[in-house]
Amino acid sequence: MTLTIVGSQLGDEGKGALVDRWGGDADVVVRYQGGDNAGHTVVEGGAEYKLSLVPSGAVRGTVGILGNGCVVNPRTLFTEIDDLRERGLDPDVRVARRAHVIMPYHRVLDGIEEEIKADDDAGDEVGTTGRGIGPTYEDKAGRRGIRVADLLDPDALREKLEYAVPQKRALVEDVYGLDLDDDRAEAFDVDALHEEFAAIGERLADEGMTVNCSDYLHRRHEAGDAIVFEGAQGTHIDVDHGNYPFVTSSNPTAGAAAVGSGVGVTTVGDGDVVGIVKAYLSRVGEGPLPTELDGDADEEALADEIRERGGEFGTVTGRPRRIGWLDLPMLRHSARVSGFTGVAVNHVDVLAGLDELKVCTGYELDGETLDTVPTTTDRWERCEPIYETLDTWEEFDSSAVAEAGYDALPEAAREYLEFLADEIDTPVYAVGVGPDREETVELTNPFDE
Repeated sequence: MTLTIVGSQLGDEGKGALVDRWGGDADVVVRYQGGDNAGHTVVEGGAEYKLSLVPSGAVRGTVGILGNGCVVNPRTLFTEIDDLRERGLDPDVRVARRAHVIMPYHRVLDGIEEEIKADDDAGDEVGTTGRGIGPTYEDKAGRRGIRVADLLDPDALREKLEYAVPQKRALVEDVYGLDLDDDRAEAFDVDALHEEFAAIGERLADEGMTVNCSDYLHRRHEAGDAIVFEGAQGTHIDVDHGNYPFVTSSNPTAGAAAVGSGVGVTTVGDGDVVGIVKAYLSRVGEGPLPTELDGDADEEALADEIRERGGEFGTVTGRPRRIGWLDLPMLRHSARVSGFTGVAVNHVDVLAGLDELKVCTGYELDGETLDTVPTTTDRWERCEPIYETLDTWEEFDSSAVAEAGYDALPEAAREYLEFLADEIDTPVYAVGVGPDREETVELTNPFDE
């Protein structure tokens, strides 16, 4: 059996908590795209684990795979593994040999390119995390990338570095017209890079961490093991289906689970696909947000209240997230693109006790009413949200509600959830009422079907 978990909005929907919860019923959890720009927080027994690369299931002792669709920063990977070991866990993490490696020069170039976009007054900076994700995917598409398998072969690694590094150095010096200062020079030093990354290859080999991902997962599935596919980020920053160019460099949508793991589409498609929904909207970085609470002083105060209640600060960057009301046109698009069989709605507790509650049900654009997201960023930016006002609900004891079940939620909260489900024609599988794994009301466990 397979389960694919997808972010339905702009990332930060709380995917990690559901991967952690349902991952306990799985044998393998697979990250199929993205890199260490994808922060996820898992809370267990009051202990908080902030991860950006290690799959969320690691906290439950599940085998975690970084699939071939991922881009891997080995420095981040080993830091997270070592930190988890220091906290008494023993994460079993495997890395696809076909996955591409984020090199130090990718991070330098990411920063330079974003600075240049910000300085040219065109307003087209994307607001990247500066982790080198985009430049690594560019090298992958340009067939000059370095893959995990190359780290296992020092001769092949040197050959690849001697081809790639002079190009990168020329890009900085000749195209951008910049000098490589002492802090940046080592990122473009073939000998230094070879020494560091050959040693990384040795550690990967010594700890038996690399796999032929497709073959490994095929054998696990054939043996009857349950597999969870974990998407990073969210649908609306998908490079194909998001609001381009304010997107990531990969595909968080469900179709990428097959491509980014090597598991056939019939296998992935035979399982559940659950979209994770935050009960309101948040965004890190630039790009349209039609329902953003950024108007008068009252709206900004409400955004601050929700931000503080929900801890809406980027796991990776620490940046405060922009806040908006729930946007149903976005969810309709996400449900279609990934084929949701169910949704899990998180942060319902954060909305408790508010003085008002709105949901965007559609847009007005140039005299036309739209029920889904336009295909261009320019048109989406000009959309005016159409709101429906719903009843608010009182604050509640998250632990007590999680223990008692769905009917223990305030009536208005249940009406909110049922309204959402009806609007996108997708049933609610789970409701997050607090940050801890146990503070989830589960209506349907995909592994029990």
